Amino acid sequence: MDSECVSILPRVCEVLAASGSSLPDDTSLEKLLDWLTTITQTGVSLLEACPCLLDFLSNVALNATPGPGILSFTLKLAGLIGASEDGFKALEECSVLELVFSPHHWQESGLWEDPSLRIGWIQGLKAILQHSKALGFFVQADLLEPLLQLQTDSSLFVASAANQTLAHVLLLSQSLSSVGRDGTNKRDAEHNGVGVETNQNCSGVVSKVSEYLNKSLVPRETSQLPHSRQILKLLTQLLVQVRPPLRDTLLLTVLDSLEELATKSCSQLTLPLVDVLLAANSSLGDSDRIPKQRIGQLLSLVLDMKKPADVIQAAAALMRSRQTDPDHSAHAARVLLLPLDIVTGVSLLDKNCTAEELRILMTEQLKSKTCISMICMCLTNMPQITVMAPDCLPCPQSLVVRAVLSLLRLCRGDCSSSSAGCVAVFRFVTGSSKVQRCAMEALSALSKSPEVKIGLAELFKLLTEYLNCPSSEPSVLQKSYKVLINWIGVCTDLSCISDQLREDLTQAVRKRACDTRWEARDSTVEFLGHLAEARSCRTPGGEEREPSNALLGGRAFAVPLLKEALQDPESYVRASSIAALAQTLTPSWQQGAAVTQEQVEIVARLQEILSQDSEGFARRAVVKYFIAWFSSCSSPTSCSLLMQHVPAILSRGAADLDWEVKLHTLELAELLLDQAFPDPAPPHPYAATSEGLIRGHAEDEESGLLGSLTGVVDRGVVSALFCGLVDCDRPVALKACQLLLKLRAAVCPPTASAADTRVSCKLPGRSWAQEITKIQGTNTDSQRGSAVGSEARGEAVEESSVGVCEALRSLNLDEKLSILTQSSDHVYNSPLSLLQDILTASTPNSHPTCEPGQEVIVDCY
Repeated sequence: MDSECVSILPRVCEVLAASGSSLPDDTSLEKLLDWLTTITQTGVSLLEACPCLLDFLSNVALNATPGPGILSFTLKLAGLIGASEDGFKALEECSVLELVFSPHHWQESGLWEDPSLRIGWIQGLKAILQHSKALGFFVQADLLEPLLQLQTDSSLFVASAANQTLAHVLLLSQSLSSVGRDGTNKRDAEHNGVGVETNQNCSGVVSKVSEYLNKSLVPRETSQLPHSRQILKLLTQLLVQVRPPLRDTLLLTVLDSLEELATKSCSQLTLPLVDVLLAANSSLGDSDRIPKQRIGQLLSLVLDMKKPADVIQAAAALMRSRQTDPDHSAHAARVLLLPLDIVTGVSLLDKNCTAEELRILMTEQLKSKTCISMICMCLTNMPQITVMAPDCLPCPQSLVVRAVLSLLRLCRGDCSSSSAGCVAVFRFVTGSSKVQRCAMEALSALSKSPEVKIGLAELFKLLTEYLNCPSSEPSVLQKSYKVLINWIGVCTDLSCISDQLREDLTQAVRKRACDTRWEARDSTVEFLGHLAEARSCRTPGGEEREPSNALLGGRAFAVPLLKEALQDPESYVRASSIAALAQTLTPSWQQGAAVTQEQVEIVARLQEILSQDSEGFARRAVVKYFIAWFSSCSSPTSCSLLMQHVPAILSRGAADLDWEVKLHTLELAELLLDQAFPDPAPPHPYAATSEGLIRGHAEDEESGLLGSLTGVVDRGVVSALFCGLVDCDRPVALKACQLLLKLRAAVCPPTASAADTRVSCKLPGRSWAQEITKIQGTNTDSQRGSAVGSEARGEAVEESSVGVCEALRSLNLDEKLSILTQSSDHVYNSPLSLLQDILTASTPNSHPTCEPGQEVIVDCY
């Protein structure tokens, strides 16, 4: 621990103990506790390092004059100190333990009513319960009773904390009672601090808590529902963590209550009840004392409840849990598909396999507004249904696709194909964007199933209708595009798409590219980019064809639309169009196609956006466009247009005001560095060499390094790195420093110095160049004053140059890297700063004449 912190801490404790109220900022106490916790985690004894803490605890516990925040901190600190057996003994000896953790003491002083004090008591108790002595104190002081009372506290935060602490008590009892079992003899048990008394304590705690859980599970009145829900969540947590015999004890105690809950069909408790049953089902084996069939029967009972909404929630929870029991999974799938069966009239379920009573009840339920949430719940769980084994599904997945398509037609007001369905539901689902979005997501999930066999023409026609529909919301349009991309990605033959359907799709995309809503335009240009990346498919003649060419005419259709979108008034659309252009043009870049006038115009427009666009989204996209272009080039000669504009891109990107633009610019610079200085291949271990060959190879290598270094300097890479090194944004400076170190390792090895003066880099008359020369220490005070004065008057500052290797060696890059890797607030984030803040904040409290509003606010991290 820092010696200065140790010297300040006693004064801080005096201030906190004497404070008549809490500090202006209570978070400083949390940070102080975090720091002390960190000390204990290093193995240091808090009382040995900071003996003043014991006096502080005694003073606060006896006087109880500080505010609730400081009292809460005191209780947590007592728990932290008592978590070790030595600390616990010290607290016992000075009689602090009984006083601090006695609810009666705080009730007498009238402080127990404050929730922050109750939270501190709970969390301090949880912290101290780490060993058998603490558990013994917990039992002897009868602290279990107040802890159980706090489970139903009026404050949700207090009740939740008490809930977690109760779970901790049970887990501690499990770990302590397990010592001495599994063949461990009595002497070993006593050596571990576990005796007969400890086992009795553990048994007593487990028995009382189990009975409490059992009594609290079933609510006797509506006001008890929140508490029952909290107990079910606690039980789920415990069943996941505990082992036999504690798990069996808990289950045997609560099984009857769980069955009563399943029978009562209480809607608010359905999901937490299912979670408990699933946790129990997954933890039990065939040979356990608790029959797994009993839990299975309870799960079946929940899935057969008479409330349709509850049954669907239970089935959805079971599907999300990915339980391996095929019977329950099949049962849940039937429940989830039933609303779709009823609404669309598509026979997804065998009438003999579906309970007629549930079908009748669900049909009636679907005639109300709640049908929207029930249908959406069914559709949302479609991804889980698609991954089920075919023999567990009640119908082929192609039928499910047909039902979803039928539902989407209903949402557009077309009920001609669903005359057998529930007619009353049409008025609710027609025009429902929520159902449309969920149905589109379900179609996307179904595209991943290998079992699906359905004509693409029907799917494409419906999606095109949605794209053409004036009332389709932008979110629905975006989902429609996503379905198209997903289904195109899995189909191997697009010959079923007629010319008329292609024409309709083309018109729809062109129409949406000019939509008055920017979200629709944005989704459209994104779709064009994703379509360009879709994998090739085969024609009936065996010829491979790009989906973009097969559906929309390829680049000839997409590029003009995307070029137009570069002028869009919305920056999101401009950024998306730039990304889509990169996706569309990538194949031509990879093939090394000749430069076209169209590409020249695009590059000119992108340069204009990079230098003039007011929004950072579009400027970031421009730099990423050139990164994608460079990554797709096989060699610099195959992308001459790009290499021609690289210096301007690096110069403008490095000087941008947006830190992400600068960071992406450095990523482009990194690609150029990697190309210029690739990692050398290791020499063959058995290659024969001679001194002449070695000397010739070294000369060739040095010549190659000089040429590569000159190339990266001429392209503006080194200038961009120097500019980034002194940038005010730490991520930018860090990246630049890392790349400069990489460059130094490649071109300036410690043993070589010949290249120092042969390659130089021009430093323009900008502030970053002056900063570089200042760091390097090559300029005089008069030169700096002259340059700064000229820049302030708006006069041009004369350019200078510096040897690259000379600069790389003199910039103290290693030291700068160590500074940049620290957090930006490492000075103000220190414990010393925190302690000083607390002392400063307490100053006005000691002066009664201090006027209101002049308090010192804690500037803690």
